[in-house]
Amino acid sequence: MNTPALEVAGLCAGYGPTRILEDVTFSVPAGGRLAVLGRNGMGKTTLLASIAGQTRRHAGTIRLDTRDISAAESSLRALAGLGYVPQHRAIFKSLTVEENLFAGLKSRPQAAVEEAYALFPRLKERRRNMGGQLSGGEQQMLSTARAILGEPTLLLLDEPLEGLAPVICDELMLAFSALARDKAMTIMLVEQRIRAALDFADGVLILERGRVAWTGTPAELSAQPEVVDRLLGVGH
Repeated sequence: MNTPALEVAGLCAGYGPTRILEDVTFSVPAGGRLAVLGRNGMGKTTLLASIAGQTRRHAGTIRLDTRDISAAESSLRALAGLGYVPQHRAIFKSLTVEENLFAGLKSRPQAAVEEAYALFPRLKERRRNMGGQLSGGEQQMLSTARAILGEPTLLLLDEPLEGLAPVICDELMLAFSALARDKAMTIMLVEQRIRAALDFADGVLILERGRVAWTGTPAELSAQPEVVDRLLGVGH
C-alpha cells in the first residue's frame, strides 16, 4: 500500500468563527487521484482552501508527505509541495502568459516554462498575450501550468471545468491524467461534472453539510445509484 501523500484527521475549519467543515478525516495515497463531490454549498471549496492554508482551522491535522502542515502559512505549504488552482483561477491579467508562468517557477530556471508549453501548446502560441486577453479555458490552462511549474507533489484543482466548452474540458482532463501518470502527482479534484470526475479518479469522497458522507471507488459509487441520488441530487 502506498504511503499517504495527504492525511487529514478530524479537520474542523471555516471562515472566522463560522465552521464549514466538521471532523473531516481521509487520506490520499501517493500518486492517487481523488474526486471530491457534493452538491453546492457542502464544503468542497472550503476543503481545498483549508488544505492550502486559506481558511481558519479550528481543530484537526493536515499532513503532507508525513510532514505536519496544519499550522503552516500558505507560502510554506507551497514550498512543502502543495499546488493549488483555485476556482477563480487567480492569474495576473496585467502580465503576459510567460510572465505569469515565470511567477510559478520558484527558484527554477526560466527555461523550465517549456514544461508548461509541452503540456499546453496553446499557451506557447499565446505566450506574449496578456492574461486578461485569454479565453476562460486558456486562463484555466495558465493557472494549472503555473501551479505545476512549482513541481508540487500534491495538486488541488477546484472546479477546473466550470463554464468551459466540452472540447476544452477534454483537453484539460487529458492534461490532468498526464500529470498523474507521468509525474506521479497526487491530485484532488473538485468538480461538478460528475462523469468526467469519475472517469479521472481512482477514489471518491462525497461531502454533505461539511462532513464526509461517503468514500469509495468510482466503480462502487456507480453501483450505488441511491447514493448518487441522495448525496449528489442527480440520476445514475
